[in-house]
Amino acid sequence: MQILAALLISSTLLNIGQAASEVPIRIGVLSHRGSEATLKNWSPTADYLTETIPGRPFEIVPLDFDEVDPAVKFSDVDFVLVNPGIYVNLEVRYRVSRIATLNNRAGDVSHNVFGGVIFTRKDRDDIHKLTDLKGKRFMAVDQTSLGGFQMAWRELQQVGLDPYKDFQSLQFFGIHDEVVRSVLMGEVDAGTVRTDILERMDKAREIDLRDFKIIGRRQHPEFFFQHSTNLYPEWPFSKVQHTPNELAQRVAVALLNMPADHPAAEAGNYSGWTIPLDYQPVHDLFKELNLPPYQAATRFTLQDAVRKYWYWLVVGLAFVVSMAFMTTWVFRLNRQLKKSKLHLEQRYELILNSVADGIYGVDTKGNSTFVNRAMEKITGWRAEELIGANQHQILHHTKADGSPYPKTDCPVYATYMDSEPRFIDDDIFWKKDGTSFPVEYASSPIKDHKGETVGSVVVFRDISQRKQAEEEARQHQLDLAHVARLSTLGEMASGIAHELNQPLTAIATNAQASIRLIESGSSTTDRLVDTLERIGAQAERAGEIIRHLRQLVRKEQPELSSVNINDVVNEVVILLKPEARKANVSIRLEQDHNLGKVQAQHVQIDQVILNLARNAIEAMAEGGDNPRILVIKTAQKSEDFVVVTVADTGPGLSEQVKDQVFNPFVTTKQNGMGLGLSISQSIIEAHKGKLYLDHVEGFGAVFRFLLPMNRGGHNGDA
Repeated sequence: MQILAALLISSTLLNIGQAASEVPIRIGVLSHRGSEATLKNWSPTADYLTETIPGRPFEIVPLDFDEVDPAVKFSDVDFVLVNPGIYVNLEVRYRVSRIATLNNRAGDVSHNVFGGVIFTRKDRDDIHKLTDLKGKRFMAVDQTSLGGFQMAWRELQQVGLDPYKDFQSLQFFGIHDEVVRSVLMGEVDAGTVRTDILERMDKAREIDLRDFKIIGRRQHPEFFFQHSTNLYPEWPFSKVQHTPNELAQRVAVALLNMPADHPAAEAGNYSGWTIPLDYQPVHDLFKELNLPPYQAATRFTLQDAVRKYWYWLVVGLAFVVSMAFMTTWVFRLNRQLKKSKLHLEQRYELILNSVADGIYGVDTKGNSTFVNRAMEKITGWRAEELIGANQHQILHHTKADGSPYPKTDCPVYATYMDSEPRFIDDDIFWKKDGTSFPVEYASSPIKDHKGETVGSVVVFRDISQRKQAEEEARQHQLDLAHVARLSTLGEMASGIAHELNQPLTAIATNAQASIRLIESGSSTTDRLVDTLERIGAQAERAGEIIRHLRQLVRKEQPELSSVNINDVVNEVVILLKPEARKANVSIRLEQDHNLGKVQAQHVQIDQVILNLARNAIEAMAEGGDNPRILVIKTAQKSEDFVVVTVADTGPGLSEQVKDQVFNPFVTTKQNGMGLGLSISQSIIEAHKGKLYLDHVEGFGAVFRFLLPMNRGGHNGDA
């Protein structure tokens, strides 16, 4: 039994020893650039110590400024790496002792001192020296940050500035990088960080160092970083009181033996370690600023309290005397506020009900919260039927084509979901009697006093009369275009008659020849068939001309159809040939046979091309001896539009006419009415296209118009 007990005790002690050896040695590091950056920079150093000092692993513990003191006080860490200001306090309060000093890296040069840099944006022409900072917004890292505030505090005090009194605002962000970004973004006027922060951020391309201006710049022959303060010893690596001296000695030896180019040093952007430096300059700084552990500690007597806070005593007495008056005044004010609130609510309701447009509110669940009288009158719903009910299910449940309207597609719903205002110029609402009416409406978010969206307000207008007026105007435009086509065909009548006369004469001649061949009995079947085929070809030619004439004469239907623009051009050219021959004009077609189709009213596009081409022919007929060429070209412009060009070799347009060519009643013809181009422009714009005058070297007038392509398909056989 004794042997068994001894074995159990030995096993237990062995397990305890193994567990103790696995407990990591914790190095608390001041996280002045954020925990992520701290772990990235210093974990390789912990790994180096783990490899150099076998037995227990080392790990990095990032500490914010306010976490350093309790971590040391309660022995949560074994070593600390903090700025010299915090170290001085830890040394006095918790007997922390330094075992090495950091050699920082500046390119290929190492240094073991650092300072603070006070800076602003380069474009701040009102800040050049420290005294210019009075009344400005200032940001530092932390009140306990030596390089990020206390060094700068001393320099400000030297020129008579108290950062706690003379700045418009004094803010502490806790992280050096964020102070730099706040100054760059203009959130504060100036800031301070420790030296090398600006250079490191510039090297990482997080900022451009040229965007900043250093205030109170100082020069040092062996220190290359921008700085505005005296230089002080770099961060000390210190042991906490409970840490064994033997372990501290091994750590100190390992740090001092670390090569300057060791990967751990490069990861932390430093150049190894040196023996502990003298931190008396830091003590002197704290004494000058009256900071812990050197803050003044004098006896504070009752007389001192009265002398310092006498005005608070006066204010307190005045407060007690005025309490009764204030209570009465507040009570009366509350009564007046209630009356004013009731009056405002009445005025609000009066204003709401005096508006002719319908207005209603919606909460975040889609339920109506208020309506005005115009809303009731327009929709037929009473206020009590609408308030509390879902507005989409009552007013907006179905689309114009009869299909259901999903709530997620409703603009009103979207407004109180994303807090973005919307204007819808063409939609429908539904009345209580089941009929719909066209509306335009604006939906705007409603926000509470915290700026959070609590619903939306909708202002809508019945646009039935406007729709009717638009339809009448559109019909008037169609009638006017029809009259213009009739007028154009009247002007072309003689040429078209001559064009028809030729096939009709050929038909008659060939018919008579056929009769004579049959009567003579000497004709062969082949000769008779040949004659009849010529009759058929001429009849087809005459029929084609008549078909295009009938198409232009008729009143077109408002529906759009899928149109091949090359076919339209070819049809127009058939009607233009007589007039072109008469004017000695040759027509040249340049067509892209891979064009996509367009959605258009066939007859109206016929009319536009015919009008532009006839204008070109008439212009060239009045010109000189230059070759008379009419070019009609089709091409594709990007993936969305087809472009048609009508160009001539005529004299062109004068500068005065160019600016007014699309205005009604503007013409260069002696007997023209000046409506052709105006109507053509209206037709193209109704097709969501554009008609414009262009300039091409070697041509007179060049007109182009764009038509949107039909996205439903592509015609490769045009």
